[in-house]
Order: sequence, then structure tokens, then C-alpha cells
Amino acid sequence: MTHLISGGSRSGKSRYAEQLAVQHGGPVTYIATAEVRDEEFAERVRQHRLQRPEHWHVLEAERGLAELVLGHDQEDGLLLVDCLGMWLMRFFRSDDQFDEMDFVQERQWLLEAIAAVQGQLLLVSNEIGWGVMPMSSVARRYGDLLGRLNQDIAARCQQVTLVACGLPLALKGG
Repeated sequence: MTHLISGGSRSGKSRYAEQLAVQHGGPVTYIATAEVRDEEFAERVRQHRLQRPEHWHVLEAERGLAELVLGHDQEDGLLLVDCLGMWLMRFFRSDDQFDEMDFVQERQWLLEAIAAVQGQLLLVSNEIGWGVMPMSSVARRYGDLLGRLNQDIAARCQQVTLVACGLPLALKGG
């Protein structure tokens, strides 16, 4: 079963995904996608780590997310990917350049991996396009890419949930 869980910043989407993973009962592999770039974000990551059960297998993804998903998929297991927005950020370099060729290929591999998963897959992502249009072209590009990625992943998932104010709303399946 594949399940996309999306929501705004601090909406409770990661907490909801983690609750589902705890209820799973089988082996859980947590795939963290964030790249720590400053001290404030490092503290956020530290807090996330403290929330997770110690017996979960934790992997750090870079750009090769599909490879990790397929390499750690188990019929009785659950993979939790948190989050697609942070994974997309890995394709933006510090000089505000976007590695489009790499992203297009990795995105395609991820979409193929979602279709091939034998166990359960929870994918956490952000909904960022509900506010004001960003002023920078880089931020607009990021929002466009993430919005399209979310749509393509949602089309391939059996279940899609939007989390707002800590409350899950089933959009597809479930």
C-alpha cells in the first residue's frame, strides 16, 4: 500500500505518518531526506529524531531516494519517507541553480519505485502553494516543482491524506 501524506508547515503530517508507522507492527525503515544547512534546522532534525522509536532502522537519503526505497522494501515492512519537499531541495545548489537533468531522472525513478513497492510506503510531503506568490524566481520554481511532484505521486498512491491542524482528511482511498 502506498500512501502520500501532505500538509502545510507544522500541520502534523510527520506526526501522523509516524503514528501510522508505530501501528504497523512490522519492521519500519525511516528514510530522512533533509540536508542540514544551519543550526536552527539541525535542532529541528534533533527533535524529530527524539520522537522516533529507537528500534526503527533510519537511513539518510541524498538524491538517490528511489534506490533506497527499492533496496529496503520488504513485504511485511513499512518505509516512511520524510519528506519529499526536503528531498527536492537537494537538487537546488547553494548558488540557486537547479540540477534539472538529475532531478528529472531521479523523479522518474522514484515514480517507478512507488509502483514496484511490495510493502507499505508512507511518503510525507509539503503543501506550500496556498499562500502568497513567492517573490523570488527560485522559490516560485521550487513551489511549481513540488506541486507537480505531489500531483504525480498522489496519482500513483492508493491513499492520499491531507493533514491540517493535526487532523487527517482522506483525499483518496482509506
